[in-house]
Amino acid sequence: MRHFDVETLTPGRWRNGGGATREIASRPAGGEEFGWRASVADIDREGPFSVFPGVDRTFTLLAGDGVRLTCPGEFERLPARVGEPFAFSGDLSISAELPGGACRALNIMARRGSWTARVERVAGRVVPPAGHAGVFYVLRGRWRTGEDGGRALEPGQGVWWDEDDNAPGEGVAPLSPDAVALWADVTAPGRLTGRV
Repeated sequence: MRHFDVETLTPGRWRNGGGATREIASRPAGGEEFGWRASVADIDREGPFSVFPGVDRTFTLLAGDGVRLTCPGEFERLPARVGEPFAFSGDLSISAELPGGACRALNIMARRGSWTARVERVAGRVVPPAGHAGVFYVLRGRWRTGEDGGRALEPGQGVWWDEDDNAPGEGVAPLSPDAVALWADVTAPGRLTGRV
């Protein structure tokens, strides 16, 4: 498992100037087209999302007073609340409104036909299935990787792993009663998903 802290990730400004992206992982590394990608976006102002043809996206608000996502003919003004994953096609032209100001969100993207991603809010131990990639992001409380000598994780921190990594069998476990996190389980078609 590879550790990350959002505050130490280098932000890259959007072309439209409406925000910045901090990349957690993009696989395959160095490829012209990602198979799957995880990043945190700081959304500074209202405007359109980038279109990613052939990509499935999951958007989860991490901080802020909410984002209204609108796609004419598909959905209108759907509110996104902290910790609630919202999946949609990257082919869609979506606009974001910020009724309460700037926000931060976790974006998980998977190239359709090559990868699938399922994002869920969790409060108990997560054990990555063998052969799966994934991202674990702490929303609240304290967590620990492994059992003995593992790494403690605070809000805004997390871990990610490739499908061919030998992730610890103990997974990631909560250390405090208020612990809440997001787990993105990323897999190639045909592989089973699950959680212990």
